[in-house]
Amino acid sequence: MTFSAELFEWRGPAPFYWLSLPAEVCDYVRAQAATATYGWGAIPVSARIGGTEWETSLLPRNGAYVLPVKKDVRTQERFGNGDAVTVTLSVAPRGGRAANGTGPTV
Repeated sequence: MTFSAELFEWRGPAPFYWLSLPAEVCDYVRAQAATATYGWGAIPVSARIGGTEWETSLLPRNGAYVLPVKKDVRTQERFGNGDAVTVTLSVAPRGGRAANGTGPTV
């Protein structure tokens, strides 16, 4: 799935930056979630912005999902808070991967 969204800061103990998924992308995620989730509503995904690809997990928020965007991605692709970016995203069933995307599960 490909979509565009505006980056926003969501403050907690430390600032984090997120993209809200549009409704149609949330529908796709929900359809794939049973084969992918590892609990707490987190859904592992592969994401790409520009030339940067990474693995992370979507988190539920207000009946939808948000995608965390690492500082490395924001720096490499040169965007920041309030900027609209285009993302390509796919649900990544764990299939033996650990929750952080590396190695086998224990």
